[in-house]
Amino acid sequence: MKVVVTDYIEADLNWEAGLLRERGIDFAAHQLKFRSEDEVVAACQDAEVIVVNMVKFTDSLLSRLPRLKLLIRHGIGYDNVDVKACTRHGVVFAYQPDYCKEDVAEHAIALLFACARKVVRSRRTLEESSAQAKWDFTGLFPIYRLDGKTVGIVGVGRIGSRVWRKLRTFGFNFLGCDPYLDDATRAEYDSIQWVDKETLFRQADFVTIHTPLNDSTRNLVNAEALSWMKPTAYLINTSRGPMVDADALAEALRQNRIAGAAIDVFNVEPPPPELALFGLENCILTPHIGWASEEAGQEIRQSIVDDILAQADGRPARCIVNPEVLKA
Repeated sequence: MKVVVTDYIEADLNWEAGLLRERGIDFAAHQLKFRSEDEVVAACQDAEVIVVNMVKFTDSLLSRLPRLKLLIRHGIGYDNVDVKACTRHGVVFAYQPDYCKEDVAEHAIALLFACARKVVRSRRTLEESSAQAKWDFTGLFPIYRLDGKTVGIVGVGRIGSRVWRKLRTFGFNFLGCDPYLDDATRAEYDSIQWVDKETLFRQADFVTIHTPLNDSTRNLVNAEALSWMKPTAYLINTSRGPMVDADALAEALRQNRIAGAAIDVFNVEPPPPELALFGLENCILTPHIGWASEEAGQEIRQSIVDDILAQADGRPARCIVNPEVLKA
């Protein structure tokens, strides 16, 4: 069996290479993220298993890989993979939905607290006051107590539910919006009041986004949704960039129609220098690092190797998006 990695974020894949070669599996790793389809095909044409991070797997590309049996996404989201095309071409598509759920939840919470306590702006206040040899808190206030404030969680799945669990002891009220949860699951989150999207945006002091990217969630946070928010409210997005209309958000921040935002994900990554959110004091930006921890990095590498070995042994991968291929 031949396994090909199209692109990866680790420093190297020597650990994977050693384990798989011990099992007699041919393994090759490339960095093809910005390469042409022809180059991807040339590197992957003999592969039975492909591991992808950000290369786009379109119908056209999949049609040129007749030996491919299993495509594995390195990560949770898979908007770069045409799942329907995988199914048409008889390719099983698997992903890692449990990867970095704790880490993204922690990052969202860190951004929420950074917004509320104005941590980033405080550093500038300190340096300016130091230069003047006197305290000057101009532009820093107001700062509000967190106890009793309302957190609105859009998407209460693997990550959104962990945000709730980690924040429960801080004295917050919680609103949840997730049309995909059944009543039994909702009942497990006993301190969440379930509301529709508009009510959540209107009432929450902090809106944090944790939904997958699809046709129904693209531009979920648009000009209309932002107009519903309180002028004292904050938006946090650690899910996917296209979930938020960045231009509409920048305009809302420039006009102080909301208090601020914290964004870890972008439409184009890394974002171009002309990104409208750059230069706005009331917007905290981080370089898509919600996933990052040493523990998460090792966990996903192990789970991908486990999926590859399952394929070699004739067993299904752990988390398959299109199980109908197996039935066929």
